[in-house]
Parts: sequence; C-alpha cells; structure tokens
Amino acid sequence: MRASISAPFVDTQADDLVWSLNHPVVEPLATRTVTVSGRRVELRVLGASHQVVIRSGSDDGELVETVACLPGSSGGLPGNAEHPLPGVGHYRFDSVVESLPRAALTRRVAEVHDVTSDSPGGLLVAFPGDPLAITALHLTSGSGASLRWRTWHAYPQSDEMVTTTTTLTP
Repeated sequence: MRASISAPFVDTQADDLVWSLNHPVVEPLATRTVTVSGRRVELRVLGASHQVVIRSGSDDGELVETVACLPGSSGGLPGNAEHPLPGVGHYRFDSVVESLPRAALTRRVAEVHDVTSDSPGGLLVAFPGDPLAITALHLTSGSGASLRWRTWHAYPQSDEMVTTTTTLTP
C-alpha cells in the first residue's frame, strides 16, 4: 500500500535516528493494520520515521518499536539488539546504514516500491519534495507465531538508506 501525504520529510540524516522500545505511541501520517497469528500489528509511518505496534489478542503484552528522530532522546541506532519481552516474546533488531551513489539509491528505492506495493503487509510513504524520500515497512509472517518486518528509510539529501530487520519469536 502506498499512502499519499502532504507532510514534509522531517528526518535529516541517518545519524539523527534513535531506536526505542519504550517511546509512547505517536500520531501517524499513515497506518496499515494487519492481524497475524492472533496479533494485531500496526505499521505506522511518522513524520519522523516509523513505529510498529503489536498487541496480542489476549492483551498480555504490547510492543512499540520506534525508529525516529526523537529530539532530546539519546541512544542512536544500534547495529543489533536483543531483548526478551514478557508477554510478547523474544525481540531481535538489526539495522544497516548505507551511503549510496545517487543511481544506487534510486534503484534501491524502486526495489522497496516493488516489495511493498502489492503486499498485504506493506506500507510505503513518499514524502513531498523528492521522490526518493521514503519510509516503508513490510511485515512478513515467520514460522508459526513468529513475526518479521523490515523497514527502509531513504535520505536523498545525504544519499543514505537505513534498513532495519526485526524478528519477534514466542
């Protein structure tokens, strides 16, 4: 799903991103909600990147993954992190920041459009001002009750692409 918005692109570069599992839910610019393995998964694009909110059907636990520009927050974007989350499962997060020549960034953004456009678990927002300024999320179900999602944040002003991959296992 591709969402049209009129809000400007807020992030400036990959170094401005912060990862958090305890930031409050933020009003999104675009949302896609999917139910997988009895869990409600909200893919949310913010003016400052993304949140993934997962609620189990039994209300035993909630996960709020935030990758965004969070002024006043420290921590940055880790290469990887793992946490057991009671009531939710075992959480693993990986991220890669790439500096790309403009032609390669253009190809990668096109690939992200292809992956997310027809997927029931895809959400892509292209920000006004530059067709390469995107935030996209793609949820795929794993084996059994596990979940996996990827996100992409393209920063054409600095020719950077941030890719995150998260896995949640029971």
